[in-house]
Amino acid sequence: MRESYHRQLENLHTELIRMGALCEDAIANAVKTLVDRESGLREKVWELEREIDMKERQIESFSVHLLLREQPVAGDLRQITAAQRMITDMERIGDQAADIAELTRFIEDPRLIQGIPIDEMGKAASKMLTDSVDAFVAADLEKAYSVMAYDDVVDEFFKKVKTELISLISKNSGAGETYMDLLMIAKYLERIGDHAQNIAEWVEYYITGKRR
Repeated sequence: MRESYHRQLENLHTELIRMGALCEDAIANAVKTLVDRESGLREKVWELEREIDMKERQIESFSVHLLLREQPVAGDLRQITAAQRMITDMERIGDQAADIAELTRFIEDPRLIQGIPIDEMGKAASKMLTDSVDAFVAADLEKAYSVMAYDDVVDEFFKKVKTELISLISKNSGAGETYMDLLMIAKYLERIGDHAQNIAEWVEYYITGKRR
């Protein structure tokens, strides 16, 4: 019976990794839609967002099944509870990637994004997500702490983007609406970093029983 229970916990890890991978693809495709102007990628992001929603429901159902059937205690209970909280953050990441894809529809001139580090910011936010899920699966507290610290990197990207866009608006007020859309995209990426930090904090809770 215990062996079956451990297999189910491993399945939980596998599904979390799959959900994380869907989120990473959604972030990457949303940013790529902006940078490369490939409209087909926008539909891909929306499809991924629907898959992320489905995966959240599947994992939530599986987690409830584990709680009711196995009645875990201590670390195992915290592990399943943390997973339930993590998928909420991942679902919101999917929503924000879809919001980014929606905003790219209104940015018609690719020259307006030159010199603005949106792509780098997207990669930094995605790294936080990947590392936070990896930290959960490996029960790696130090990796979780490194994700929390890395949120400063994403925040600095946002400050840099905001400063650059404010400067550009003053020079080219006619493109002000487009620059405000770019600022919203950067804000969504900052929020994705915040959700990844939340996931890392749930990893800390799972391992230590404490959550800041």
